[in-house]
Amino acid sequence: MLAKRIIPCLDVHGGRVVKGINFINIRDVGDPVECAVEYDRQGADEIVFLDITATFEERRTMIDVVRKTAGKVFVPLTVGGGIRTIDDFRAMLRAGADKVAVNSAAVKNPGIIAEASRIFGSQCVVLAIDGKLVSGNTGGADGNEKYNVYVAGGRTDTGKDVVEWARRGMELGAGEILLTSMDTDGTKGGFDHAMLRAVCAACDIPVIASGGGGSLASFADVFDETPADAALAASIFHYGEYTVEDVKAELRRRNIPVRS
Repeated sequence: MLAKRIIPCLDVHGGRVVKGINFINIRDVGDPVECAVEYDRQGADEIVFLDITATFEERRTMIDVVRKTAGKVFVPLTVGGGIRTIDDFRAMLRAGADKVAVNSAAVKNPGIIAEASRIFGSQCVVLAIDGKLVSGNTGGADGNEKYNVYVAGGRTDTGKDVVEWARRGMELGAGEILLTSMDTDGTKGGFDHAMLRAVCAACDIPVIASGGGGSLASFADVFDETPADAALAASIFHYGEYTVEDVKAELRRRNIPVRS
């Protein structure tokens, strides 16, 4: 088994790290560069920045945040939120990002995945998917529940099936899937294992589990019960409940390989 990655996520709004529950009730957490430096010190395998509103002015702010962070940390940086064009990809990579995540723009124009993969390499292209269980619906593409893809920061239901979209993104050239469960996001009640298993079964590229990491056991459980390659979390780290190393120590105790 390959070593599993632990990835803190920094949702950035107006140059500050914020966090909500189920994509609402946003609270200020701190300075993004300072947070990133601390997570690097704790042994994070990667860091994800998501610009959750991505207006033009904040896009410039985000570039500055990425540039400053890249100069101070030594782990890979993934940046997403408001990525609409190849020029946006290029700007973030030039600022110091190692990967760029695309969500809404890819749904609107799937060709951006193929173009970015061709120009920058698939290893730089992350397809971010926000998925939500369709109430009362069973028998979907994962063989059980059906999940729909949401865009615009979780505001708009596209009607697309999560599993089918993940498979299509892989075929277009995405090198990784960042899969967030809107149902478990910020709840700290555990990751959405059913959705993860369905997407992992459909894709042979790495899948990052996101949404619901709230205890040491939740991280071990997601790797024991799904083929996810990495687990991403925010609240559990931002509020000082556990460190990245606490999580890795628990995974080692459960004989789940992690990077030193």
